[in-house]
Amino acid sequence: MDKKEALKKIKEGDLFLEDFDKKLQADKEVVLAAVKDNGLSLEYADKKLKADKEVVLAAVKECGEALDYADKKLKADKEVVLEAVKECGEALGHADKKLQADKEVVLAAVKDDGLALQYADKKLKADKEVVLEAVKDNVFALEYADKKLKAALKDKQ
Repeated sequence: MDKKEALKKIKEGDLFLEDFDKKLQADKEVVLAAVKDNGLSLEYADKKLKADKEVVLAAVKECGEALDYADKKLKADKEVVLEAVKECGEALGHADKKLQADKEVVLAAVKDDGLALQYADKKLKADKEVVLEAVKDNVFALEYADKKLKAALKDKQ
């Protein structure tokens, strides 16, 4: 199959990136089309494209969980991770530890899905603002809060 036909098949939803040969999985235009349609297609992209910021951004904007398949370097890229967690808070679990300790990133994640608090750095699990945002989204997020903060919040109820 040639590139033109592959792009047509992706657009029509007839084939997915995993259905193509290695050559097409390494073609940036084909991969971009695939991840814009289904971000999780990043799993089948060539290793070089998993490290391409443009490709990974397109993938995580469509599906934040695609961060799981991104190159390690991009899992530590704040712009990429912010896009991922805004789309899917749970993507925080695939982010670099440094960004799991970044308040801006964690707040974006818990605003999308309070249960993302489980992936936050210990310090942020004790941060009242972060925990309240998480609980506002999902009361069960309180389970992941720091013990002292959890007790203090329960006492106020």
